[in-house]
Amino acid sequence: MILLVLGGALLAAAALALAGGRYAVPLETACELFRLRLSGGEVPEALRQANAVVFSIRLPRILLAVLVGAALAVSGAVYQGIFRNPLVSPDILGVSSGAGVGASLAIFLEWPTLALHLTAFGFGLLTVLLVMLTARLVGRGSRLLIMILAGVVISSFFTAIGSLLKYMASTDQTLSAVVLWLMGSLARSGAWDNVLILAVALAVGVTPLFLLRWRINVLSFGDEEARAMGVNVKRLQGVVILCATLLTASSVALCGLIGWVGLIIPHIARFMIGPNFGILLPVALGAGGLFLLLTDSVIRVLLPWELPVGILLSCLGAPFFLYILWRRRTEWT
Repeated sequence: MILLVLGGALLAAAALALAGGRYAVPLETACELFRLRLSGGEVPEALRQANAVVFSIRLPRILLAVLVGAALAVSGAVYQGIFRNPLVSPDILGVSSGAGVGASLAIFLEWPTLALHLTAFGFGLLTVLLVMLTARLVGRGSRLLIMILAGVVISSFFTAIGSLLKYMASTDQTLSAVVLWLMGSLARSGAWDNVLILAVALAVGVTPLFLLRWRINVLSFGDEEARAMGVNVKRLQGVVILCATLLTASSVALCGLIGWVGLIIPHIARFMIGPNFGILLPVALGAGGLFLLLTDSVIRVLLPWELPVGILLSCLGAPFFLYILWRRRTEWT
């Protein structure tokens, strides 16, 4: 029932986002344009501007918002599950900071868009590999705790490198491009090529997680219990972390640093249906897409200027994080 409600809400939000904006497109006009596109009919002269707005600007941006929100929410849910900590978010291993440095470097060197995406993705994967290598080399105490601490340190290191690149920017235009990208926005990423890239990354990253969702349930009870039930803990943790990293790094590579979705949405999904990953993952998938689509649509429709969605999410995420700390205060005393 919850999945059906989420599906209906997602379709309704997409329809409103398609129609709303500074250039209004009535739903009847949008439906007519879809009918003409599916039937192969010629678009009348009076509808050509609306056709360009719907299929070249709004529809790819809507799909990208849904895909990015879904990817970040799923990665946040599995991170919280394997780390057994509701305060964990997808950037816990420094993936967002690493991918941000990669993209900043590509912008700094004035590389093309494809190189920017590949560099951001490569730096994101490099970050998580460094974290996993650090945890393996230390080899004492809780491996997951060491990975969290290593992620904080490496994330801080990459943040410093990003600040250095901004300081060394040769022109105001380069500095502005780096800063705007790091703020996180869907405005410049809504192209059909980006939608296809992220759809493939989402399929590759989510499919193993869905196949392993029952084992992730076992892993949530602790390493000893999982080993007692015949689960290879290290291998499973490695696969889950790599899949979640792929989802996070792909989103960051295309849209910049969009935070807090991976922290907020898993909590909401867990509150609605519980911690069972068999249903938690699809609910997080739909809720994440719906949440980011609504947030981006509110910014685009209500504000007279283009505000990066990452800024609004930071304003929403900080109070939510403090609320979680307040709810869990009794567990630490």
